[in-house]
Amino acid sequence: MGILNTTPDSFSDGGQLQRDGALDLDSALARARDMVAAGADILDIGGESTRPGAEPVSVAEELRRVIPLVAAIDRELDVVISVDTSTPEVMHEAAAAGAGLINDVRALQRKGAMEAAAATGLPVCLMHMRGEPKTMQQQTDYQSVVAEVLDYLLGRAGAAQQAGISADRILLDPGFGFAKSLEQNLSLVRHLPELAKKGYPILVGMSRKSMLGPITGRDVDQRLAGSLALALLAAQSGAKIIRVHDVRETVDVLRVWSAVGSAV
Repeated sequence: MGILNTTPDSFSDGGQLQRDGALDLDSALARARDMVAAGADILDIGGESTRPGAEPVSVAEELRRVIPLVAAIDRELDVVISVDTSTPEVMHEAAAAGAGLINDVRALQRKGAMEAAAATGLPVCLMHMRGEPKTMQQQTDYQSVVAEVLDYLLGRAGAAQQAGISADRILLDPGFGFAKSLEQNLSLVRHLPELAKKGYPILVGMSRKSMLGPITGRDVDQRLAGSLALALLAAQSGAKIIRVHDVRETVDVLRVWSAVGSAV
């Protein structure tokens, strides 16, 4: 899953697809083409930054950032389009424009989101987070982060099924970097196999994240090697979708791992 952020303030690539305060559709399409050529199976389009401390955006602004790109990619490229949103209106419009997956960091808890997601008929990814991005890093007081993340995600999966979203359309994401300390993130990495055994495909997003900073001493634009290590560990632990900025390099790593496994 390649990351396409149309925001001005995302932690790693904010503003790269904007010009004069608006989405530069030509640049965004060029980035999409490059990611698909590099081996991306899914493109994840986000119009609201969810980095720690991020402010929410209006519905109208999120729609302006997301829907034209969804429609353009759907017209041109043979790739699954994921929309990284918690907003019901964006879910409806994105589905109509050609999206194939809803990826919600708030696990369909925003008012009207569960109903909107169910109405689209699309698969959904439910992520673990506490609070909102602006304040989430103040809420890391877990008794057992692994058990609490598991309980939350399975509870949200159950709520989704009650709302009419079938189990085979549900994916789970433990939410690395969302309301978690470094040690809590590392504990979740170690215990990924437990989550992968719960019957739902697992999506992970650890690319360039702040957890790599204290481990490697690298700034956000120097975390490729660390991101590749985490991608490989996640795949080996049962994750089915790896959400990344660096598609070509991650695909190479996973292809080598797959080839070795096939040879054995």
